[in-house]
Amino acid sequence: MSIWDQIRHFMRDVAANGFVALFERLRGDPGHSVAFTMAVVALGAKMAKADGRVTHDEVAAFREVFRAEASAEQDIARLFNLARQDIAGFETYAQRIKRLFPSPDQTVVSDLIEGLFYIAMADGHYHPGEDEFLARVAEILGISPAKFRTIRARAVPGQDSDPHVVLGVSTDADFKQIQTAWKKLVRECHPDAIQARGLPPEAIGIAERRLIAINRAWDEIKQRHKSA
Repeated sequence: MSIWDQIRHFMRDVAANGFVALFERLRGDPGHSVAFTMAVVALGAKMAKADGRVTHDEVAAFREVFRAEASAEQDIARLFNLARQDIAGFETYAQRIKRLFPSPDQTVVSDLIEGLFYIAMADGHYHPGEDEFLARVAEILGISPAKFRTIRARAVPGQDSDPHVVLGVSTDADFKQIQTAWKKLVRECHPDAIQARGLPPEAIGIAERRLIAINRAWDEIKQRHKSA
């Protein structure tokens, strides 16, 4: 059964009871796949401009990141609209979502924030309101300001050009330390690692985009090292 077959199973419950009730129901699900996908949809909808409709760009961005089949587009749009119409606010969503991923390892919630960044960039612009929204969600999920800055640097072109920030290392780190950090990040982007974290295989698009950013940062640091 595909991830979208599973999500369709929950859609009637969402329509009747809202996302908050669904997040409570999904607590303790060791797979994370449905919970992760629904969390990105729900928070992505809350982040989008409240213009009363789902734009094609938002749905297309979600489909691209999650490799969703074309037949799922109507389901994605419907879920976006259900979240927009839900009276529960985004902070309530984020608080419930935090309970879904209680592990002290922040990798899964970092993946979640990163997915939201790509939805935010669907129109080609990163707006101050989106930055405020994502920073608040990250805070609720327990992501440190430094980690948030790293995720933002990877996802938003031109936001922070320092390759150390992209790799999440100190500017005082030596070359060997930076190389070790880069290798760890590359391993975390492997499809097997994505699935081991309980994310759906469809979320590989998040890791692929991250890998491009971290390899670009690593190449820049190597070039600086050679020049020095």
